[in-house]
Amino acid sequence: MNNNFDKLLKPFNIHPKNHDLYVEALTHSSYANEENLDKDYQRLEFMGDAVFQIVSADMIYKKYPDMQEGEMTKLRIKLVQEVSLAQLGKEIHINDYMLLGRGEEKSNGREKISLIADCVEAFLGAIYIDQGFSVAKRVALTWLKRIFRDLPELEVNDYKSQLQELIQSDSREPLKYVEIGQTGQDNNKTFYFKVLHNNIELGRGKGKTKKEAEQFAAKEALSKVAR
Repeated sequence: MNNNFDKLLKPFNIHPKNHDLYVEALTHSSYANEENLDKDYQRLEFMGDAVFQIVSADMIYKKYPDMQEGEMTKLRIKLVQEVSLAQLGKEIHINDYMLLGRGEEKSNGREKISLIADCVEAFLGAIYIDQGFSVAKRVALTWLKRIFRDLPELEVNDYKSQLQELIQSDSREPLKYVEIGQTGQDNNKTFYFKVLHNNIELGRGKGKTKKEAEQFAAKEALSKVAR
C-alpha cells in the first residue's frame, strides 16, 4: 500500500486542511476493524456520490441542450456507474492507496470494481468536506470528462433506436439501412448510408465506420420526421 496519496491531489494543486479525511476516504471496513478504527470510507462515499450526481447532471444539461430528460438520465448513469468509476480509479491508481485488511488484501481487493469505485466517490467526498464545493466540482468535472472521453459518442446518442421507436409507433414496416458509397484509403475510409422506410428515403449520413454512418443517417431522418 502506498501512503503518499498526495499524488492524487497534486494535479489539482490541493493542499489538505484535514489530512485524516483523505485517510478515512481510503480506509476499508476490514482495515478499520483490524486496526480498531471507528471510521471507514462509507460516509464520505455518500457525499462523493452526491457531488458526482449534481456535477454530472449539470455537465450533461449544458453539453446537450436538446437532449430529453430520459436520455440525460441514461447518460448520467453511464458516467457515474460502478464500472466507469472503477476504470477511472485504476487510471489514477487510487487502488494503490487503499487501506485494506489482510483478508481483503489476500482476496485481491485492490482489483475489485465495487471497492475501487467506492473509494473514488469517497475521495471526492473528502475533497468536498475539506475544500468546499467549488474545488470538488473542479475535480469531479475533470474526472467525468476523462470518463466521458472513453464513452462512444454514438452510444450516448443512439439515433437508430430513437428512429425505430418513432417509426414503429405508426408502422410495422422495418427500417432499412443501405450503403451508397465509400471514399478514402483502406485505413481511412468514409462510409455513406441512407435509411429507408417503405422504400422512401428518410435521411443520409456519413461516418468513419458503417455503424457511425447509419447513426448519422438516422439522426438526419429524425430531424425531418420530428418536424
